[in-house]
Amino acid sequence: MRETFDAIVIGSGIAGGWAAKELSEKGLSVLVLEAGRTIDPARDYLMNAPAFEMDYRYLGDQRKLSARQAVQRKCYACDEGAAQFFVDDVDNPYTTPEGRPFDWIRGRQLGGKSIMWGRQCYRWSDLDFEANAKDGHGTDWPIRYRDIASWYDYVEGYAGISGEKLGLAHLPDGPFLPPMEMTCSERWFKDGLTKAYQGKRTLTVGRVANLSQAHQGRAVCHYCGDCHRGCTTASYFNSVQTTLVDALATGRCRIRPFSVVQSVAWDDAKGKVTGVRVIDAQTMEALEFTSRIVFVCASALESTRILLNSKSRAHPNGLGGNNEALGRYLMDHTMQTGASGNVPGFEDQRTFGSRPNGIYLPRFRNVTEAHPDFLRGYAYQGGGYRSVAGWQRGVTSEGFGADFKRALKVPQYGSWRMSLGGFGECLPHAENRVTIDPTVVDKWGIPVLRIDMQWRDNERAIMKDAQVAAAEMLEAAGCTDVETYDNKTAPGLTIHEMGTARMGKEPKTSVLNKWNQLWDAKNVFVTDGACMASSACQNPSITYMALTARAADYAVRAIQRKEL
Repeated sequence: MRETFDAIVIGSGIAGGWAAKELSEKGLSVLVLEAGRTIDPARDYLMNAPAFEMDYRYLGDQRKLSARQAVQRKCYACDEGAAQFFVDDVDNPYTTPEGRPFDWIRGRQLGGKSIMWGRQCYRWSDLDFEANAKDGHGTDWPIRYRDIASWYDYVEGYAGISGEKLGLAHLPDGPFLPPMEMTCSERWFKDGLTKAYQGKRTLTVGRVANLSQAHQGRAVCHYCGDCHRGCTTASYFNSVQTTLVDALATGRCRIRPFSVVQSVAWDDAKGKVTGVRVIDAQTMEALEFTSRIVFVCASALESTRILLNSKSRAHPNGLGGNNEALGRYLMDHTMQTGASGNVPGFEDQRTFGSRPNGIYLPRFRNVTEAHPDFLRGYAYQGGGYRSVAGWQRGVTSEGFGADFKRALKVPQYGSWRMSLGGFGECLPHAENRVTIDPTVVDKWGIPVLRIDMQWRDNERAIMKDAQVAAAEMLEAAGCTDVETYDNKTAPGLTIHEMGTARMGKEPKTSVLNKWNQLWDAKNVFVTDGACMASSACQNPSITYMALTARAADYAVRAIQRKEL
């Protein structure tokens, strides 16, 4: 006998956690399907574990990483303490065309990537929601800022976002906790930037989902800097310690781990989705669960993979695939281009602890004046830091004996340096797409994605300008020894992949309507990164949270109206 629920949520990360919380708190019985294992923060989070207790001093077993996590290890967070939160690339393959790499960074466990995310939270504005309509790239969003503003308020108030209010129309403020403190070098750069550009360019500390004061029963951040390894005090937002806790507290939510979703089940006779087909990751047993509604929140590309694999007589190209939009318009943010420079003075000052945050310099290109070389824009993240040579310098230093060892205990501080790294918008191109590979399957026999994406002329122009402008601003503020860089990373490594099941105003050109509903199946909602019709240049996770809470509210009201 199949188990039946009011709602099934696929995925337990940022979007899935919010869907579970909202649906269960509003009275629905909810099943959360998670492909990976459960997580116990007390057992699995390695916050503050000293390096000497780790087999490889946090560097990790390089041979094993190369063999099993060759893609995942490209992410800075995939170290010995956090590699457990990243997928095994051998068990979870995907393919790409020759010469067009895509680095797909994934997490498969309770909480998904909400455990290891960068926690930066920046709202979109109408500059972003209107961009497609104004410049003709992509389809017009079916919503505007006014449609989601109150939902931003709602999720930010719950998650706890620390930051500074700026009063910028293109980067709306929220109900922030107090901002984290800038370093002396950052304050110096901010003053120099303001003077050099007459206040037209703004520097602020990052808006981040780390608590600057106790919030919702969670402790204030203690600046240990190991966020990607998990936080036992719940001082940053992750679904394991927040939304999923609340969902389970209702008594109406059940979480089933090791549940690899094969497809969403469409019933031709009923003309609707009736549930979800699952492969048990441990037993390989095929299971099916039924529900009234389904929220697909498996992460952008995994959600689209599920839809593409959900074929039926009515939907031979996958659920939502009755037009050419499903699988197309894949986007990511450009990253790892910018500049750094020395900050003069402040030799008598140093930082204390490890602030889990940097600075943010909001977008200034194509805001009020059109740039001749590219559309849309970019923002900067980075920070001011002082180089420190610790005891490790003894590896290459001359010396021997007790005096040498005592000397190594005294840190040697270098000069302060300021770094700016650009995060640029990616235009929605139909040719940037995912399809189902016709021959390759994963460990559980499910066909995998073929990802075909590349940076195009507009993205390359953005990256170049971000590099040049960063150097100009550093020099204008008074930095010396300014150096530019371009690490030429492939798409995917920013880990802001989005699109492939976009929202829109009509079913001919989009997959989802303004409520994140599938046009082709009104009882299915997609609220993670797959739904995005454009990318803006802001970190997207807070927008996924707001869209998910909004869609869940709509779904419950539609059920109450007997529309679903």
